[in-house]
Amino acid sequence: MSEMTFPLPDVGEGLTEAEIVAWHVAPGDAVALNQVICEIETAKSLVELPSPFTGTVTEVLAEAGQTVPVGDPILRVSVAGDDGAAPAPIPEPAESEETRDAVADAAGSVEHEDEGGAVLVGYGTAGAVKSRRRRGGEPLLGGAASAVGAAPSLPVAEASPVIAKPPIRKLAKDLGVDLTQLSGTGIAGEILRDDVVRQASQASVFRNLSTPEAPEAREERIPLKGMRKQIAKAMVTSSTEAPHVSVFTEVDATRTMEFVKRLKGSTDFAGVKVSPLLIFAKAMLWAIRRNPQVNSTFTETEIIRHNFVHLGIAAATPRGLIVPNIKEAQELSLLDLAKAIEQLTITARDGRTQPAEMQNGTITITNIGVFGMDFGTPILNPGEVAIMAMGTIREKPWVVDGEVRPRMVTTVGGSFDHRVVDGDVISRFVADVASVLEEPALLLD
Repeated sequence: MSEMTFPLPDVGEGLTEAEIVAWHVAPGDAVALNQVICEIETAKSLVELPSPFTGTVTEVLAEAGQTVPVGDPILRVSVAGDDGAAPAPIPEPAESEETRDAVADAAGSVEHEDEGGAVLVGYGTAGAVKSRRRRGGEPLLGGAASAVGAAPSLPVAEASPVIAKPPIRKLAKDLGVDLTQLSGTGIAGEILRDDVVRQASQASVFRNLSTPEAPEAREERIPLKGMRKQIAKAMVTSSTEAPHVSVFTEVDATRTMEFVKRLKGSTDFAGVKVSPLLIFAKAMLWAIRRNPQVNSTFTETEIIRHNFVHLGIAAATPRGLIVPNIKEAQELSLLDLAKAIEQLTITARDGRTQPAEMQNGTITITNIGVFGMDFGTPILNPGEVAIMAMGTIREKPWVVDGEVRPRMVTTVGGSFDHRVVDGDVISRFVADVASVLEEPALLLD
């Protein structure tokens, strides 16, 4: 037997530390290659760490809630053989295929794949492997191929009575929902996001309609760390270094709402979430082609104008505001853009957004309309020179051909880095976005 030490890896570019959020293993537990052993919160996201070893946990070296520098050891694992070979397989008890499928569905699975197989920064690759967990964090281990031998095949536990994937379980925990009290509406009774949100009596994941009791303590002290610390630093840097200028305009978005309604009824968009945000995003991409200066980065020696668009979508999550971006958004059709926005939103709300998904953004959207706000003056995402905001869409009196009529009206605009973008470009860009919201047929140009 030999003992291997697992140091905290750099899961993103330039990561210096991370907080241990939760452990999924304890001393004495058997672990398989690439089984998720813990969750960490970096300055940007929540990340699941898979084990690079097959063996038995001998010691957990960092507690949940502890902030650990990159490179510091967090776990020790005893592996069989001095050569690091995996222990001999343990025979599985007889079980039906249906039982195994039920366990897999109940626990969900996490894959880390690359062209060469499973991979995490600092690990290398060792083939595509799935790790399974049942409720309570106890591992469900199946066979897994490693670079040095076959991983152990351990008995599969009985299927959990609750069928829900790990992100849904985490969402339920964040919202205080008891999954055992839910009847899932998914296939085979799987609990879905809407089931959890509905049980939490919320209009959305982020707008709690209930009023909590006043806390007994006179004050609370919340450590400034992790994502909140990074948000604070980024906002101060942006607001103090970049000279912000903001402009906005009211828009008759009636035709946009009609267009959204038609898309929802289209067979091409069946099963895809369609909202005014989709048209707003497409309008921005159209306007960027006409005003490329807004899609730039300012440095002390040069202005870098990007001829591609990594479109950031600001997302409010239980852990704070993040801005994942859609890579090469300028290449996407309206349908593909809708799918990308939907996936980005789901991933962010699940807390599964990875650091790479938030890097190298070129321009950002913040949709404050979902919170019922008419408008605000957003702060630039560091490294970008433009951020656009769209307010809520309300029915208002509007003058059309000399007559006052009810129309669906919104406010759009944004903030810009005046070192890069002059007032005339800013105004044209905002006007172009507004013109598409007024007449989506412009997207056919």
